[in-house]
Amino acid sequence: MIALALDTTTDRLSVALRGADGAVLERTLAGARQHAAALLPLIAGLLDEAGISLADVEQVAIADGPGGFTGLRVGAALVKALVRSAPDGLAAFSASTLMVRAVGLAPPGGARVLVVTSALRGELYAASYQIALPAGIETAMPPRLATVESLRHEAPDLLVADAPEKLVDRLTDQFAVPLVRGSASLPRASALLSLIGVPGGATPIAHLDDWEPTYGRPAEAQARWEAAHGRALSDPAGNPR
Repeated sequence: MIALALDTTTDRLSVALRGADGAVLERTLAGARQHAAALLPLIAGLLDEAGISLADVEQVAIADGPGGFTGLRVGAALVKALVRSAPDGLAAFSASTLMVRAVGLAPPGGARVLVVTSALRGELYAASYQIALPAGIETAMPPRLATVESLRHEAPDLLVADAPEKLVDRLTDQFAVPLVRGSASLPRASALLSLIGVPGGATPIAHLDDWEPTYGRPAEAQARWEAAHGRALSDPAGNPR
């Protein structure tokens, strides 16, 4: 099936398209605060290269966090718009961007992969996956806020780290396993495509109107507002977030 995938969780925007013949095209763009302006042109470029239209896309997948607040909002808004505007229906899927990183970097024979990214304030977002493609993926530790110390009982075969050097250095002292760091550790939309239809992989979004990305923690502006006012920020409908 023709499928489109997008990862907007980091400063590197990644989109990928799988054609009816199974061939995968991918484009990336590095740089903060470019997602809103660049996402649609990147997708249009892929469609043109493949010689198909947006109406031909049958599946769409999004990496749903944790990650940058603005990027997640941009990606979520586009997926909702695509599904709502599709005349013949469009199946939507989501997967944690930590799973996307793990699958994109796991060795062919499979492995237990620990993925960590910066959560600011000296903390990490962390998740652990037992990768055994094409059989499936087992989530050994779901995405959560963590510290280096709280991960000491993990036993990974591979560590994928996109975090401050001091934290990564402490993790490498803790785990004597191969390490992938820096730009190589960033998620790719092509890996997200490979999670569609895999047991334990991408999850169908059944109720799109109620679905929201996994932000991990509130945006910094929201956190500052709530700290200053001593209460949770409400959405426009008056519901506490």
